[in-house]
Formats: sequence, C-alpha cells, structure tokens
Amino acid sequence: MKRCVCTEEVKMERVSLTSGHAFLEFLRENGLDPLIYTAADSIPRYIRLKEGSEADLEEIEAEVECKLEKVVWLDGFYGLPPYIKIAKSRAYREGKLYGMDAASGAAVSAMNLSVGDHVLDLCAAPGAKLCMILDILGNSGSVTGVDVARHRLAACRTLVQKYAIGDRCRLFVADGTTFSLVPTRPQLNSGSISQSERNDESALEQRSETFREWTCRRPWKERKRGAKVMASADSELVPRNEHPELIFYGRHSGIVGLSRSELYRSVCNGEVSLSGYDKVKLHFSFVLVDAECTHDGSIRHVQKFENWGWATLQRRVLDAERTDSLTNLQLHDFFTQLEVFLLQLKLLTNGFRLLKVGGSLVYSTCSLTVAQNEDVVEQFLKENAFAELQEIDAAKDWPFRSGRIPKTLRFDPLTSRTSGLFVAKFTKLGI
Repeated sequence: MKRCVCTEEVKMERVSLTSGHAFLEFLRENGLDPLIYTAADSIPRYIRLKEGSEADLEEIEAEVECKLEKVVWLDGFYGLPPYIKIAKSRAYREGKLYGMDAASGAAVSAMNLSVGDHVLDLCAAPGAKLCMILDILGNSGSVTGVDVARHRLAACRTLVQKYAIGDRCRLFVADGTTFSLVPTRPQLNSGSISQSERNDESALEQRSETFREWTCRRPWKERKRGAKVMASADSELVPRNEHPELIFYGRHSGIVGLSRSELYRSVCNGEVSLSGYDKVKLHFSFVLVDAECTHDGSIRHVQKFENWGWATLQRRVLDAERTDSLTNLQLHDFFTQLEVFLLQLKLLTNGFRLLKVGGSLVYSTCSLTVAQNEDVVEQFLKENAFAELQEIDAAKDWPFRSGRIPKTLRFDPLTSRTSGLFVAKFTKLGI
C-alpha cells in the first residue's frame, strides 16, 4: 500500500485551494487557524439515543452497519463514522435517536437541569437542544421555545411531534431580543370567571376564545391570524406591533384554558427585577441563549459550501441578510461583525432580564471567533452588575480548552473531535 504523507504545508495548500477567498479572509481577520478545518473528515458524526432506546443498540448498529462508539464524557451520546447516514434508518424514523453534535449536547448539559425546572430556549430552532431539554425534564416542568424564523421553528415543531415530547412545550415565533411574555401560572388555568368579568361583555367574549387543546386543524380565526402573519413575511420575519405567534403548545404547557389577553400579558422590567422568572410561580429558572452567529465553527455546515459554492457562503453566512425586526437594520443591509455582536448582546441581555434571581443562563454560539464570544461576554458583564460567570461543574471531564475569559470554554475539531462551540454560564445575583 502506498504511504500518504500529509504535512501541515500540504494541508494548508488544500484548505487554500478548496476554501473561498472571502472565507479565508474572514479567518485571517479573526485570527482563526484554517488548519482547524482539515480535521473535518476525521470528526465522528454524533447521535443521541432517546432514553429507553439503549436496549436497541445492537439492532441500531446492525442497521447502520457500524459499531457505535460511546461518548464517555456525555451520557446518551455515541459517535459513528462521518460517512454514515442516519436519516433513512428505521431507528431514526421511529424516533429512537437524534442527530446531534456532542458539543451541542454539552451546552444543554451545562445548565444542569433537574426534574420540575421551567426553561426558556430563546433561539430554539432547529430544535435539537430543545428536544434534549424536554427529554431531561420528562413529565415535569416546561419549556418555552422562541425563534424569529417561522419556517425554522416549524421544523422544531415537527421534531417535537415526531419524538412525542411536546406535552409541556410551547413554541413562539418572536424576536428573541424583545420577547417579553409573562410565563403562564396555574391560577390562570382555572377557568373561573370573576363577577367583574361577568358584568363586562368584552371580558366574557375574550373568555369564550380560550385556547383549547392544540390541533393541526386550527379554528378559522386562528388561521386568519396566521395568514396575516405569513402575508407580512416578505417584509419582516416578525411583524411589528404583533403578538408573538404561538405555533404549538402541549396539553400540560400552561396554555390550555387561557384567553389571548392572559397569554399575551407582557412582563415589565420592574416585575422581572422584583420577582424574576421564579420556579415556584412557574417562572423560568433556566435560560438558554444559543445565539445567532456566523456558524464558522459548524464544520459540517462549512463543508457543504464546497459543493454549494463559496459565493453562497459569502451570501448566506458571512454577510447573512437579516431583517429590521432583529437589529433595526434595513432589509437590504448586511451584517457587519459589529452588528452580529450587537444582536448577540441584545439576545443575551434579554434572556438575562427574563431569568429569575438565582437562576442560570447558558450562552453559546457555534462561532470560533473571539468577537462573537468573549467580547460579547465581557461587554455584557460590564453592563450587568448582577450577572456573574459560573463554573460549569459538568465540564470536569469534557475535552475542551478554556476560553480567553476564566470559566468559559471552547470546543473545536482539533481539541474535542466535535464541531466548534463556545459556552459560558451566568447566574443572576440578588438585587
């Protein structure tokens, strides 16, 4: 057999030949080593087994014709060769496994969730992390998923339904930088009508329009509202002056029995600062902000552009168009790195605003750049005196390298044999 010697110079030449000029320039501007991307072909594809599916492991291995390698540092995760496709496997179709990178699983594990917690996933689509949260909570607590892109959140809804884990989940199409709905409370579900409401015809009418159990076949009034939202999609992802669009809710998510006025009560800063999203009152005790970014650390994502063309990467990732509803930019404007930074800072700030005192927030991105990670964390800490970075206890045995800021951590292909991910964990101190 002919021996293949691959030096760093040869690898670097391969990267230069296969990568677009704009992408290489982006890497240079951000001090990123292009050699990171030469490890892409050796990174395993990761799956997460749904709880209870471990007994089917041998059957799954026989079907995909390879041995699954248990990820010793992350429960429920397995690695398999990168060329193996799982989408057509019976185990995947039957909802026994998820396709999910181990680094993404680590971001969820960093929250250290327990039974009964109430979680806000502020950038929920496409849904792998949200599904993992729901699996951890089981038949307790609740998860509220928010995303600005309706089509991506619809994909998230499809996942929740496929895996039959949506009983305690609700999904809103909304701008995560301004999302401000009061979490549902048990007393609002009682369905009781006060005497003042009995004397108020408009209140009685609103009560008659309470949310029933969710179904794909929505009432005519809801379909009309949805059509109005879709009609405005050409100009904005989230229409201005519109309530967040509720596109899914489970039977025990706290929605059934509420009127629209009860559901769409907004929380004010004073209310949050006094009580936070308190677990006892069914408020959020954990927030995940997996922020929009340039995706340069998502190795599989970057690989696709070798087939799609690097001009597509320039258009869809490095200069990704975003709407006015996100960053007050005009529709035709492009993201600069400063604008990405400001968006991420706004997402993190709003997520923290909605967190209860003593609760935990995890901020993550799949970018390898300092600008979208440590720089955002530093600025956020300067602006928020009651925010404090936490050690991630679960990370003791994880294959990561420390971020530039103590207590932050980074995954990358060379260090972790995963896609790139940055993770920071905050707590909210008492006021």
